[in-house]
Amino acid sequence: MKIAVLTGGGDCPGLNGAIKWVTKTALDPKLEEKRSVKFEVLGIMNGWKGLVEVNPDDPESCARHLKHLDEEVVRTWDRLGGTNLGTSRTNPFNPKNDRSEKLLENIGRLGIDVIVAIGGEDTLGVAHKLHRHGIKTVGIPKTIDNDLSSTDYSLGFDTAVNVIMEEIDRLRTTAGSHGRIFVVETMGRHAGWLALHGGECSGAYMILIPEYPFDMNRICELLREREGREIQYSILVVSEGAELGDMQGFYKDEKIDDFGHRSLGGIAKYVSEEIEKKTGLESRCVILSHLQRGGAPSAHDRLMARRFGIAAIDMVLHENFGRMVSLLHGDITSVSLKEVIDQLKLVDIDKYYDVERYNGRRSIL
Repeated sequence: MKIAVLTGGGDCPGLNGAIKWVTKTALDPKLEEKRSVKFEVLGIMNGWKGLVEVNPDDPESCARHLKHLDEEVVRTWDRLGGTNLGTSRTNPFNPKNDRSEKLLENIGRLGIDVIVAIGGEDTLGVAHKLHRHGIKTVGIPKTIDNDLSSTDYSLGFDTAVNVIMEEIDRLRTTAGSHGRIFVVETMGRHAGWLALHGGECSGAYMILIPEYPFDMNRICELLREREGREIQYSILVVSEGAELGDMQGFYKDEKIDDFGHRSLGGIAKYVSEEIEKKTGLESRCVILSHLQRGGAPSAHDRLMARRFGIAAIDMVLHENFGRMVSLLHGDITSVSLKEVIDQLKLVDIDKYYDVERYNGRRSIL
């Protein structure tokens, strides 16, 4: 049985570990003795783009878009950030440039039996559509936003939160030295998990998230409450997708990707400038951007990459196709891809957010 594995969407730490454990579990010689099937693992370069653009009859094209994977090739991959298979935001089902027929044709010509897709809602959305076309697919959750429904965890989240915490720890020394306010912008298009967890573990004074529109007057009021106290600076963390009242989001440009998304960015600059304008307090902004995607995976992301990769092959063996590996209530299980892509997992304001303080709740039970 030929298994093709790919990574799509934004990269993050943990992807290489998942690829490694998909490969090692599929090709494990001791496990192979107990199975009725023998596996071959094929890496697809640059996500769905590789499967769309490859010419199965051209050796050079195959060498460019495909990579044979074995235990020796992937031996050290779990230590590395990013994805050694590359990634893209290619959407073969884009109605403005539909290449799904080419995708299906290449899957057949390459003799691929199962596709293991590692990604977020967009990548897994393509996997779901392929499943509806009769292709056997298995998903592994990946997104630093941690906003995939039906799973408590997605690869990359823990490492990204650690990056936010570490960078804010560094900012505190200069913020304190100059008595400044720093507004730190994190990723998070629709969900505020990154900002909320990053802000909570770094002791941010305020955290602004997409799920609850903020008011600049309230922000300034909270900042003024600190005047005259021993604390001479403040750290505000804001999701790139946070919204100011009825205002629409803040965007970098007018470009739209294959899945219909525009690039967010600039909200931290706006908040910082408004603070100076309204309060006279010195303020600076820092946009963490792709720093949150970089670096080696944390211990937790390495562990989850291993578990998700192993579980993906278990799902193949049990023919649980059209489903995604999931962590629910501490247990590894699987859920329908349709269930995953139908809705996002957003921050429950009543449970996790203090709307008066613009911060995490101080009541847990």
